This record gives sequence, structure tokens and C-alpha cells, in this order.
Amino acid sequence: MDIDLLDPGPFGRNDFWDAFTWLRANAPVHWHPEPGGADGGFWALSRHRDIMKVYADSETFLSAHGMRLGSDPAAVAAVAQRMLIVSDTPHHTRLKRALGQAFGPQQMPRLEALVEEVVRELVAEAAERDELDFIDLAKQLPNRVVCAVLGIPRADWTWIGDLTTDAFDSPDETVRGSAHSEIFLYFIELLAERRARPGQDLVSQIAHDTLVDEGDGVERPLSDQEIVFNLNGILSGANETTRYSAAGAVHMFAQRPDQWRLLRESGPDGIAPAVEEVLRWTTPGVHALRTAARDTEIGGVPIAAGTRVTLWNVSANRDEAVFDAPHEFRVDRRPNRHIAFGHGRHLCLGARLARFELGALLSEMTAVLDGFEATGPATFNSSNFTWGINRLPVRLLRSRAFAK
Repeated sequence: MDIDLLDPGPFGRNDFWDAFTWLRANAPVHWHPEPGGADGGFWALSRHRDIMKVYADSETFLSAHGMRLGSDPAAVAAVAQRMLIVSDTPHHTRLKRALGQAFGPQQMPRLEALVEEVVRELVAEAAERDELDFIDLAKQLPNRVVCAVLGIPRADWTWIGDLTTDAFDSPDETVRGSAHSEIFLYFIELLAERRARPGQDLVSQIAHDTLVDEGDGVERPLSDQEIVFNLNGILSGANETTRYSAAGAVHMFAQRPDQWRLLRESGPDGIAPAVEEVLRWTTPGVHALRTAARDTEIGGVPIAAGTRVTLWNVSANRDEAVFDAPHEFRVDRRPNRHIAFGHGRHLCLGARLARFELGALLSEMTAVLDGFEATGPATFNSSNFTWGINRLPVRLLRSRAFAK
């Protein structure tokens, strides 16, 4: 089978699934050439068990050399060991300890209240319209929440959300680089402002209160560069997963009204498994990259030190060895061992918040909507890194209870 995981076309057409089905069955540890690449290519892993093994072994498989295909090596070098997603121990440990407080259990009551307020507003606004592009709602939910958490002025929320999409989803490397630069400059200015006039937001908290043990018993604040780099990471991570998962859910509910009815009939107990199935089904984080620190093997295939290894989460989440009928969307699926947020040390920092956002959205929509009706074709972005629906014209079918 002719497989090119670097070709954006299949992702834009949403027809890449057969390639991964073939890889899982025939070449689960597959050497993928990269024309013009400095290393000549990379290993592509497609089975759930192999990908879990690599995620769990952060000593052998490193992140600091880059965490996605197509990255600019100079840009990676500039942020390596200073940005959470491109760091390894001990740097990763200290950064996660500092940043994790923003999404820890002690912060969740405040965040949950914020999410529920945003969801009620957005669904009420959307349900008053005859038709809409659901992406307009889906992208506002996580963007409003993370901007509020970071203390970004409301006037900048839409602009920041658009920049985030360009920075991580654009197939054009120049566009991605320019968007990242603008976000970095924005956070440099915001950090300086919060140092002068602190508030109750995350930026103020990190700028003034965060001390991290460097391993020598001495606690020091994060550097300005570390703060700015990781604010960019939080912004993108918080925005992309919820946006694409929410849109993917509505897309499926419009195609499978039986699943929407099942979810509504299941009541509150049905929300949690539905969220997990939405995450498995959509898997916005298509792949992650690691670099082998030493000679090793995966699935009996020798992997040389310095070789890049890509972990295709979208394939793992449709693995026939792990999921019964993996190509079926089932809101009551149990168990559900998906890896939409990765696994191990680099498990997504905002996973808890993303789950709550999706759960709150499903809860509110099941209360006020009878279903969804597609009014045009859905379209997908053409990225092999962060992927999902970028246009979804639908009609929201308001329930009688909501109409009253």
C-alpha cells in the first residue's frame, strides 16, 4: 500500500484511516522515508501497545529534540528544556510542577464554575439561531475559558484564538512561525504588565508566586522565557482538543441520531463515557514524536539511537486489538483505553479541564436540544499533527422544554 503520512491531502479529505488499518496489520513498526530530511526518515508506530510502551519510557524516548514532524530545528532548539512539551527530566519535572498548579484539583471548583457559565451562554446564544457553523461555538468555549484563566483582556480573545489556530494548524510553516512569534510577543507584554500590576490570573500567579526546586534544594522562580514559552503551550493545548472534539461529536450526532437519543436517555451517568468516546473518536492530537536516546527495539524491530519515532494516536485509538468495533461511534463504550491525551510523563496538562468542558457542553446540549441536522458538508483541516473539523454547518433542533 502506498502510504505517505507527510501528505496533508488525506487528512484534509478524512480518508487516511485505511492506511493505518493496513499499517497495524502489516507493518506496525514502519520505516517512513522523508524526502530531503536530514535523517532520511522516521519510524511510524500504529499499534496501541507499541505506542503505550514508548510513551511510558521517557528515559529511552526523548521529547527535547522535537515533538512533531515538520518542526523547524532552530525553533525547537530555542525552546528545548524550557517548554514543557519539548523537555525531558529533570527540566520536565520542575516545569510540570510549576504549571500543574493551574489545573490541579484545588483549582477545579473555580474552573468548573467558569466553564458552566460559558457553556450556558454559548448554547443559549446558538440555539436561538436557525443555522450556524458549529465551529463558531466549539472554538469559543475553550478559548473563553483559557483566556479568562490567563487573564487575557476580553477584547483580545478572538484574535488570540485565531492566532492559536494558525500557530498549530496551518500547513504553511511560515504562517505557523509568524503566529507563534506574535503570541510570544503578546505574552512578553502581558507578563511585564502582570509583574507591575498583578491580578488573580495564572500569569500573575506564575510571575510572582511560583518557586521551583532546581534539584539542588534551592527554590527559584521560573525565568521569563520559561513562562512565556509555556503560556503559549497552555493556550494551544487548551484550545485545540476541545474545539475539534466538540465539533467531531456534533458531526457524529448529526449522522447518528440514535446515539444522541441514547445519550439523552442515559441521563447524567451517560456523560462521562460519552466524553471518552468523543475523545477516542476525534483524537485531535494526531501524532507525537520522540527521539531514541539509545539503541533499543519496538515490537522486535531494532531502533537505532538518534532515530525519530512517531506515535500515531489516531491509529492507536482505532486498534482492533484494544477496541471492539473500533470504527463504530458508541457513546456507551466501556472500557475505553484511548490515548487522546497521550500517556505517561507527558500526559496532557489540561486533560482534566478538557474533559470537564466537553462534559459540560454535552450536558447542556442534551438538556435543551433534540438533535442536530447537517445543512452542508463538514470539512477538515489538512494537518497530520492537530486535526479535526474546521467547518460544520448545522441546524440545532431545539427541544420543547427549551422553547418554553
